[in-house]
Amino acid sequence: MKYRRLELQGFCQESIKPNQLLTSTSAFNSSFVQLDLVNAEALQHLFASQRFDVVINLAAQAGVRHSLEHPEQYVSSNLVGFANLLECVRRHTIQHFLFASSSSVYGLNKEIPFQTDQQTDAPVSFYAATKKANEAMAHSYAHLYGIPTTGLRFFTVYGPWGRPDMAYYSFAKAIAAGTPIQLFNHGDMLRDFTYVSDVVESILRLLKSAPQIATSSAPYKLYNIGNNKPVQLLEMVNTLERLLDQRAILDLKPMQPGDVKVTFANVDELIKATGYSPNTSLQQGLAAFVTWFKAYHQLEEQILQIAS
Repeated sequence: MKYRRLELQGFCQESIKPNQLLTSTSAFNSSFVQLDLVNAEALQHLFASQRFDVVINLAAQAGVRHSLEHPEQYVSSNLVGFANLLECVRRHTIQHFLFASSSSVYGLNKEIPFQTDQQTDAPVSFYAATKKANEAMAHSYAHLYGIPTTGLRFFTVYGPWGRPDMAYYSFAKAIAAGTPIQLFNHGDMLRDFTYVSDVVESILRLLKSAPQIATSSAPYKLYNIGNNKPVQLLEMVNTLERLLDQRAILDLKPMQPGDVKVTFANVDELIKATGYSPNTSLQQGLAAFVTWFKAYHQLEEQILQIAS
């Protein structure tokens, strides 16, 4: 089945000029529009003019640590913007709405691996609180208006073109530059690293599996999107050291407020629904990332040299 779909994603604000429309050079009939989800009028106009069949919402203000200092940005993007999007989905009869949640909603849950039927009512960061709120808001719309809705709890997504504030990216930059990297809880952290291509494959498969009425009386379903193989943070650092052929300078710190020690996804429901489980090893994924990282930052340096 072919869909006319809308994918909403966050991006670097400096990468595109306001109101600039870009056309994909690799995907037919795809285009990119810069639009703030907080702008309800502009968002409604986009939906009215394009008549989307499905919506994949990956747009949000992300990051646990940033939410400690700038909670107002999370209210604006993750709550107001998400509510505006739900209204568009309701008014324009969307066939399937998929949205990004986060493994952060599990908080300090000690029962691992994390399962979607576990209690998630005690978030330990404001970012996690907004993502939990998104799940509740989406469920209410699914229940009230019969909108097939799928929530995606992502676990530490990484890979080329990733967010520079993510640990793997910032660690790679620090190792390459010979500057210290901060390891919280003295590096004693487990993360369920999930490679970006596995995330894309999971989304595309779930796109075709719109939920029916479930036990919650709504066509609503949550899935963990994780690799099901948590790895020590220090192992990730050691892998980056080997790939970059350079030693890391470690600055060991105590646990930071809002952080959790372990993330570990149970993906049985994902496998049941799609027949697919994320399976890219950390070694494979970081090797692909480092190849991109070297090429990208070499090009960045060349551009800066030309500009100067």
